[in-house]
Amino acid sequence: MVEGVNMISKHTKPNATSTNGGITKQEGSVHISHVIFVEGGKTVRIGRTIDEKTKNTVRISKKTKEVIK
Repeated sequence: MVEGVNMISKHTKPNATSTNGGITKQEGSVHISHVIFVEGGKTVRIGRTIDEKTKNTVRISKKTKEVIK
């Protein structure tokens, strides 16, 4: 979920818990391929590599080669 992106209209009927029905706006999900990481005000591509200490896969910045937490 990204705040303020992909706003959808949800139609609701009145029921016992909510006496008012109507149309409400809420955020919808966004696919990961439509999101980009920003580092220092510039966009950065993300890569994956194996950490030598822990032997786990970690994300790295392709520009600076630093690990992203």
